[in-house]
Order: sequence, then structure tokens, then C-alpha cells
Amino acid sequence: MKIEELKKLMGLKENEHLELKEAKSSFSILGDNGKNRKSVLGYCVALGNEGGGKLILGVSNNFPRKIVGTSALPNFGSVKSKIYQSLNVRINIVELFNEELKRIVIINIPSRKIGIPLKFYGVPLMRVDEELIEMDDATETKIRNEIKSDWSAEICLNATIDDLNPKAVAFARKNFKEKNPKLAQELNEWNNEVFLNKAKLTNKGKITNTAILLLGKAEASALISPAVAQVTWILKGKDEIEKDYEHFSCPFLLSVEALYSKIRNLKYRYIKDGSLFPEEVDMYAPYVIREALHNCIAHQDYSLHGRIQVVENEEGYLLFTNKGQFLPGSIENVIKANSPQEYYQNRFLVDAMVNLNMIDTIGSGIKKMFILQKEKFFPLPSYDFSDKKVAVTIHGKVIDLNYARTLAHHKDLTLLEIMLLDQIQKGKHISKQCAKKLKEKSLIEGRYPNLYISEQVAGTTGEMAQYIKNRGFHNEHYKKMIREYLTKKSGASRQDIDELLISVLPKVLSEKQKKKKISNLLYDLSNSDNTIINRGTGKNPEWEINN
Repeated sequence: MKIEELKKLMGLKENEHLELKEAKSSFSILGDNGKNRKSVLGYCVALGNEGGGKLILGVSNNFPRKIVGTSALPNFGSVKSKIYQSLNVRINIVELFNEELKRIVIINIPSRKIGIPLKFYGVPLMRVDEELIEMDDATETKIRNEIKSDWSAEICLNATIDDLNPKAVAFARKNFKEKNPKLAQELNEWNNEVFLNKAKLTNKGKITNTAILLLGKAEASALISPAVAQVTWILKGKDEIEKDYEHFSCPFLLSVEALYSKIRNLKYRYIKDGSLFPEEVDMYAPYVIREALHNCIAHQDYSLHGRIQVVENEEGYLLFTNKGQFLPGSIENVIKANSPQEYYQNRFLVDAMVNLNMIDTIGSGIKKMFILQKEKFFPLPSYDFSDKKVAVTIHGKVIDLNYARTLAHHKDLTLLEIMLLDQIQKGKHISKQCAKKLKEKSLIEGRYPNLYISEQVAGTTGEMAQYIKNRGFHNEHYKKMIREYLTKKSGASRQDIDELLISVLPKVLSEKQKKKKISNLLYDLSNSDNTIINRGTGKNPEWEINN
């Protein structure tokens, strides 16, 4: 955007797609934990629910509007990250300067996803005049109804009970009995037609797409075309090259077990650390594998005609992928919620899978996966919602020993705190506020945003060396290195100083940050300490000891 375009927007009246604020010195990003709706998060929710728009900071509110400038939101990366973590929405931020060098910030807010209202701390907001108010029930229902009709509930034309796999039907009866022990006696008296209706696999005796998916014969998958009833297992080496694969079709109720048997669930041996860790465990908890795969089946968008994939990588992780949107919006929403999900892509299919004891709808499945990983001190499941898919990675080993030690030592950590530590061990961004809380508990170290988990117990020499590489030394150590180097060489260029220090500066710093740190060290030595002097120029410095 150019200044000319901005001035055109300044001449418009504010509406559900446009908000202008002075915000000369500051502007809340997350709205003070829900207290302040007029924040970046609040406007992203309200304008996003209206189809998207722009939030502009640094412009006067009243006509004729003027550019007043703003110093708010200096770190765009942090703003984008916080909004993405809260809403699973990617915003774009542009910075402009007018001829007087007054700064303007333009936040481009995308529209919400089809059928899913955005929420501000659990409250869907909408724009009415200048206010951000709670969305009325009628508007929210209208948005929810945008989601396509439930494909899984549709009758599968030309399908009959003969298209169902007898072994799958028998297995379904067994699972239904385990789920509903009070109905065990009645179940024995039901014929298959009655059972299928009671289990909500058929609708008034007619075969549904759900019945074909879960219980259908392999050849019956053609009856639901162009939807794809296929789960593919792929084995990859550490180099990402495929080594083996197998396709599994209907009935999914049996295919899940067949695919499960393909995964090589080896024993993981912990590094010996006294009695801190158990000697060995299975790489993957059986519940975690089945829950992840069942979720793929339940929440797949079958209208996208894609297959479900399970990639087993010899590096020590599983990757489950299905097509479609993640309706709760973010994993944090699922973990924090104490109630079941309100809306489902395939409501009929989900109900049937609940009745067959494959999944639950009390919202505890994903949380249990996290807890099981936590109990083994393994990384938590990682989710990716890009490209109209849901991908979850399950690690089968420790990837950061300090993370594992922290979990072993601090049994009182909340799941949300562990999720933050998990983000750090994976090199992902967390907010300054969250980082501050973890530092107050001495759980992490480093200068924001280059954080790492604190060492909990002195480990082996190799582990201590890695810890020092992450943490780095005190500035005095680096200054001493520079002084000794200049004394021996009787002078050095900036390139010489860079070559001296780059390899020993903290590993978590980027190349640019390392060079900035060297500049700061040279500035301190030449100005504050007055122990070295530049005999060259600013562009081509020649550093010497100041005698």
C-alpha cells in the first residue's frame, strides 16, 4: 500500500471492514486477557467475522483525518505470532511513513473460514457502528449453517446390507456391547438391520456413507465415489526416501487394526540419568496411535477427494494427515475447553464412531494424547492446519534432554506450561508474557526471542558443552578474547574480529544477531572501557589496543 491509497481510506467512514485508530504510543495486542475488546485480537475477530478488513494505526479519528504517527506494535513478528496462536489466522502487517516520517501501521485482516465464527476469549464478536459486540444467536447460527450438509449422513444409493463386511459387522457388535454394557442382553436379540439402526450406522434401514466407510466391503468403496475411502501407510527412512507403503480401504473399523500392526512400535531406551527416567518404554502409546488415526477418519473432509496418510519415519516420529479444516480453531482451545466440540464436519460419522467405542465426544481424546506424551517426557503432538489439511506429528523419543528433565523434576507443571516448553524445544515462538512467566520459574534461559530450556541436572561432558553453546559466555569473556587477539596481532579488521567470535557466540543467535552483538562489544570496548581504538574508518575499521 502507498500513502496515496492510505489517504483514500482516510476519507472513508469507518465500517465493518475498516477501523482507524490514533494509538500514538501503544495499542493492546491480546486485549488484556479479554478485558479490552478494542485490541488487535478484538478487531481481528470482529472484522474477520464480517468478511475481513483493515485496522489502521497512526491516524486521527475525526474528520478531516490526519496522519499523527504511531510507535505502537514495534515487533510485527510477535503480533502475527500471537494472533495466529489465538485464532489460527495469518494476518499481514504493512508499515508506511509519510513525508514527515510519521509512521502508520496497516493490519490486513482476512475473512473467517466458511462456517466457523472467530472468537475473542470464547466470545464471537461482530462490528455494530463503532462498537465490538457479542454476536447474536441468529447471526452465529447463520454462519454455522454455511458448512456443507453432512456427507456422512447421506444415503449411499444402490448400497444394500450385502455390501457390508460380515467380520466388520461382528466386530462392530462387540465394540457396541463394550460401549453399552447395559444393552448387552438386548443386543443378542437384535438382527443386523436392527443393530445397524441402533448404532446409528444406517438411517431407517438404508445404508449411509458412514456404514460403507466403517463396515463396507473393500469393493463397496466404489459406491461412495468420488469420495476416497483409503488410508495409506508409508514408511520413510531418515533421509525422507520411501522404503515401503500399503493402502487400506473399507471397512475402516478393521483397517485401523491392520494399519496399526504395520507400525514398528520399538522400545525406546532413555539415556541413563540415575533414577530420573524409566529404563525403556514403547515409542508410541497404542491409544495415541489409534486416537490420531480415528480423528483423521472422523474429521476428514471427504468432499475434497483425498486420502488419509500415516507416515512412519525411521527418525522416530509418526505423521497423520487428513483433508479439511480444524473446526475448534486451535489446539489451545481444545486443551482449555471442558466441554465437547460444538460442531463437526461429519456429525453422523462421529456419532457412529462413538457408539462403536472408536472415539469420544467429551473433548478428552486430544488432551489424553498430550498427557500420555507428557508422562513419557516426550514432545507433545505438533499440529499443522495449513493447505486445507490437518497434520499431527507424534514423536517417539526425547528430542531435548533438558525438556525431559524439566518434566521429570517439576511434576506440578500445568499442561499449558508444558505446551510452552514444548514450543521452545521445537524452536517455535512464544509470547514475551509467556516467556516472562517461565523465566520467573527458572524454567528457561536466553534473551527473547532466542530462548532455550534451562539445564536441570548436570549431565555428561557432551551435554554440558551443548548447554554452553546455547547459553554462551558473559560479555567480559568475549571482550577478553578481543583484547588478547589485538595484543597478539597488533591490530585487526572487522572481518578478523568476526572470524574470531562467530563460532563461539551463543548457538541460538542468528548470523545477523551475532554480528550485532560483536558491534556492541566493540562499541563498549572503544567507548565505555576505552581499551581499544579504531585507527581506520567507519566503513573499513582497523582495531588496535589503545595504549
